[in-house]
Amino acid sequence: MIFRRGAVSRVIAQNTTSWRFSASNKNQCGRIAASCLSLPVRNNGGNQSISSSMSTSSPTRYHDLCRLHPISSPLVQTLSQTQQTQKINIGSPSIRQSAPFSSAAVNDTSEEGDSPPSSSTSKPYTIQRRQGVRNVAIVAHVDHGKTTLVDELLKVAASSTSSFNNIANDDGNNADGADGEEGGGDLNRLMDSGELEKERGITITSKVTRLDYYSAESDREHMIINVVDTPGHADFAGEVDRILSTVDGIVLVVDAAEGPKSQTKYVLSRALSLGLKPIVVLNKADRSESIGRLESGETELELMDLFEALGAEEEQMEYRTLFGSARGGWITEDVGVAVGIASGEEGRREEAVGMKGLLEAILKDIPAPAVHWYGGSNEGGNGSEKEEGDFEVEPFSMTATTVGYDPYLGRTCTGRIYSGKVRMGDSITLLRRQNEKDDEENANDNNSGPSAQVTGVFANRGISRAPLDPPFACAGDIVTLSGVPDSLKVGDTLSSTKNMVPEPVDTPPLAPPTLSCLFGANNGPLAGKEGTIVTSSRVRARLMSETDNNVTITVEKCESDAEKTVVLGRGELQIGILVEQMRREGYEMIITPPQILTTTHPVTGEKLEPWEEVVIDVDAEYSGTVVNALTGARKGILVEMMDDTHGKTRMKFEVPSRGLLGFGPEIATATRGTAVMHHCYLEDREYAGMIGTGTERGKLVSNELGKATLFALESLSARGTLFVAPGEMVYPGMVIGENNKSGDLEVNPVRAKATSNMRTQAKDEKLYLPPPKKMSVEELIGYMSEDEVIEVTPQSVRLRKLELDAGVRERAARTKKKQMDALKANAKGGKK
Repeated sequence: MIFRRGAVSRVIAQNTTSWRFSASNKNQCGRIAASCLSLPVRNNGGNQSISSSMSTSSPTRYHDLCRLHPISSPLVQTLSQTQQTQKINIGSPSIRQSAPFSSAAVNDTSEEGDSPPSSSTSKPYTIQRRQGVRNVAIVAHVDHGKTTLVDELLKVAASSTSSFNNIANDDGNNADGADGEEGGGDLNRLMDSGELEKERGITITSKVTRLDYYSAESDREHMIINVVDTPGHADFAGEVDRILSTVDGIVLVVDAAEGPKSQTKYVLSRALSLGLKPIVVLNKADRSESIGRLESGETELELMDLFEALGAEEEQMEYRTLFGSARGGWITEDVGVAVGIASGEEGRREEAVGMKGLLEAILKDIPAPAVHWYGGSNEGGNGSEKEEGDFEVEPFSMTATTVGYDPYLGRTCTGRIYSGKVRMGDSITLLRRQNEKDDEENANDNNSGPSAQVTGVFANRGISRAPLDPPFACAGDIVTLSGVPDSLKVGDTLSSTKNMVPEPVDTPPLAPPTLSCLFGANNGPLAGKEGTIVTSSRVRARLMSETDNNVTITVEKCESDAEKTVVLGRGELQIGILVEQMRREGYEMIITPPQILTTTHPVTGEKLEPWEEVVIDVDAEYSGTVVNALTGARKGILVEMMDDTHGKTRMKFEVPSRGLLGFGPEIATATRGTAVMHHCYLEDREYAGMIGTGTERGKLVSNELGKATLFALESLSARGTLFVAPGEMVYPGMVIGENNKSGDLEVNPVRAKATSNMRTQAKDEKLYLPPPKKMSVEELIGYMSEDEVIEVTPQSVRLRKLELDAGVRERAARTKKKQMDALKANAKGGKK
């Protein structure tokens, strides 16, 4: 079997992996071939050296010279490991999960030129193509330049529209959008429009924007490109899963200097399992750090190995690789041009094209959206392209990807249309998502929901929502509808009432949650003084409404305490973002320590817990600190470790999710901020037993009510790290700092300097107090102990003890100590 990508062909035969270089790009072939000489090789389970005696003048012998194995990539997982993961993985999606609704799961043509098959032999529809539309997602790791790239595409599309409208007076030389500003406006980080997204510099929610692009290479033909911006953090994986089902291809953005990271692997595996067509963009190629990896081809080799390890199909391995800089506004297919620009060579910048090169690549490589064809005229056979007029008699169906509420329009729904056409004023009916528990015979009867009338058809242009004129949309479009039923949820299907589809559109399953927290009303001494919404019922109602659109959040009533609500999520960051949004809306609440969710193996009955893959880049001098922190009390396993020439060490661990709680701030402090950590869900494994951090320390707990004073805090600063500043309100049971020694210490932070006639030598001495340590909600979630809770108000975030009475806490501590001593004694007796 041969997998080709540009000038490189991968030949796999008789358990031997090698590289074959064609003569179409000799410079790139020679560059990658030279890099192969310095890389380790593993073939048939053993290491062997590479012989360089082969002559590079013979293209047919290049594969003998450049025999490689995915072991050279720091992030590659072998196929055998992937198969083992699938066997024990409980509740998580399969790597090669089928997606009958996915448009890209159907090939345009087979090897013999036959028409593509339908998504399922039992489905009542065939697969056709929608002409003039492309749906593509931009996926990347955190801070690899994805949002900046989308901003540049918006500018290019706006410039092409302006150029088309002024074609009579302008020859169209400004189509790149690099020299003019008309139509572009201020598009800096346009897709990160949320307040929290702007503050943190990350993408939290997926967004869709519509580009009207007039291609200069196809006689100014009008094309609609729906671009989807996806989150890069693993905690928001649910956003990635549901949005990938609406597109037909992806643009994978990878930092040319850093290469693929752990979250790149997760998003890419989901895209490949859906059969999506990839385009790779090596971004930030104009940086000096990228020169060495571009010249050696190391980043490209890591990507190829990653694609193979994730089970990419032969057509998916035929991806196009582009080199560019989103901030610089240029892109090219020639790596030599990119290296020249990064090296500062004169004239190289003019050889690259603007970002219109990426749009043209999308039009050429990404297939037209597949649509469900139920029985209209089938001229052209399966896979033929259909125009807007061909969908008049087809039944309308659309899946809900995002659900929202507008005070003027009412309930809104954003999603992809899979069949038919919808107009403003049409009557639509809700078809609820079919669960696996539903009986096949009663599925259709139970899933039918209420009907409503469409009051508007909108398209997202940038961050604004504009009505379509004329107000209709066809299969393949990604639009927003208003006037949908109020009971609509993410994953449900909307269909025309008079011409209804036989069954709901399939939607992908989501990865299971990994932790849970209890939310409740604030019952502290300062309750109700800073927030406007304080009751537990209001807090629960807000959490319930969050599940309408955030499908990875599960909300349940607490069985042990009716005043509390159980929230199940994917990670600390996801829970922290939810809490931060609620406190800005005026809510007061308390959050208990997180509990990792466990399952039971259906066959052996053993207890399972989620494990995660952790990749850490750190200065080589701190590598031992990282290894000790994760492989000790946190029960992590070091899988891979490699150094580079820049004094950095990259390590890959497999760690229980419990072991990562609070690890981020701890390792950042231990490595003086040089450690960069990324992690994603791996699988469910056997319960690892009791886990600790290895650095448990006590807390400084206030025993008085009032405002903290500088005089008291200055003396307490020698006992530990303070969390409060002078003038902040404190109360008994509130944690005001971390003790340098083990065990909690009761302190008085409101004590003032005595006022008397006594004169001392230090009466005029100035007091110095270091700034307090402030932690965000997600940092506190991983930091707090089992007997503590987080108190959240619109103005403050405090850490306090669950039991405010010091006497009760002391008696509980003595009881717990006796129990632990008894357990240790029993353990010793059992060993004897």
